[in-house]
Amino acid sequence: MDISGKIVQFLPVQSGQGKNGTWKKQEFILETGDTYPKKVCIAVWGDKIDMGSFKPGDLVDVSFDVESREYNGRWYTDVKAWKMVAKKAGGAVPDNNGYNNNLPGTFETTTSAGDDDLPF
Repeated sequence: MDISGKIVQFLPVQSGQGKNGTWKKQEFILETGDTYPKKVCIAVWGDKIDMGSFKPGDLVDVSFDVESREYNGRWYTDVKAWKMVAKKAGGAVPDNNGYNNNLPGTFETTTSAGDDDLPF
């Protein structure tokens, strides 16, 4: 799936030791440029994406997967980024929220055949 928006904040890097070895996670908050903007916390695991090349305020396109897992009878959901690309402003005039109003800011999902077998 893909989402476009503005990076609002980077959360502290987390790391630890798991059953598969050492892990590292960097989370950031992305705000969509919709009429009713939404904020989404997105995680980057390991060194898949060079987060040092991004800063708060950057407009980005993020490709991600959504994954849920059960632990002790409770379910936890992660939004895990696997690709992140800075957007070019293209000379458009920013709106009052600082967004480039010529760029789509809605959730843009892409699915392939067979991905629509969700139970809800």
